[in-house]
Amino acid sequence: MQALWMVLAAFLFASMGVCVKIASAWFSPAELVFYRGLLGMGLLALLARRQGASLGTRYPGMHAWRSLVGVISLGAWFYAIAHLPLPSAVTLNYMSSIWIAAFLTGGALLAWRPSAQEPRPPLHVPLVLAVLAGFAGVALMLRPSTEGLQGFAGTVGLLSGFCAALAYMQVSALSRLGEPEARTVFYFALGSAVAGGAAMLVFGASPWPGWPALWLLPLGLFAAGGQLCMTLAYARASTPRATLVVANLQYSGIVFASLLGIWIFDDELPPIAWAGMALIVASGISATVLRARTPVGRPV
Repeated sequence: MQALWMVLAAFLFASMGVCVKIASAWFSPAELVFYRGLLGMGLLALLARRQGASLGTRYPGMHAWRSLVGVISLGAWFYAIAHLPLPSAVTLNYMSSIWIAAFLTGGALLAWRPSAQEPRPPLHVPLVLAVLAGFAGVALMLRPSTEGLQGFAGTVGLLSGFCAALAYMQVSALSRLGEPEARTVFYFALGSAVAGGAAMLVFGASPWPGWPALWLLPLGLFAAGGQLCMTLAYARASTPRATLVVANLQYSGIVFASLLGIWIFDDELPPIAWAGMALIVASGISATVLRARTPVGRPV
């Protein structure tokens, strides 16, 4: 059942991407971040009240950092969705697994200090190759659109995946401290609303478009629903193997985004871009599997 929850989460996040792309015609990325956060904050507060759960936390600093990198990732992703084909923007955000592998591998090597008691940690070659293959996939996917605005949007999309990796690592740290997922998501929604609202005060808000603003409602609902389904998927994955399956099924979101992009926006990508997307997916799955199989203490 946990696998179905993750597939549903991937579909809801891809559907959110459709709403973001449509709403981008009237709203800036900062405004979309604000409204997504506002709607999510309200829904999560109601859910917490219904469950009798407290939203108070003993780790405000950790939540603040998670919200900061999460908001940067979200804003960058929304910008990429607005200016790139939907499949490309979603794939760049899903680079987070590859970024995490790069962080953990490089971090262990950089943190090592020569000593007789602690030999240099071995380099996990298969994981390094998976990371390199992922970035090769990015080069293939963005090669057809490296000029002008789309080239910049591709770089911003890479930033979204980079910051998403930092956010996921912080979520993992909060989880180890016993913070409920709903509380973590609530503070992220709060941070999104605050950051988006501050950006609107500084840079101004778009004129209210009238009925097109209704796209904000499904955007918030799909985002909250996707987050909830993903939480249920991981919560019900009671074995390491089940967790691994759930983690890899997140890449079904790229399939959904591709189908929706072709159906709704008539997205057209050359074969080399599809090959790059496939390489990124394969690399991300490989990195996830290799991280799970590597013994504790090795540089992953």
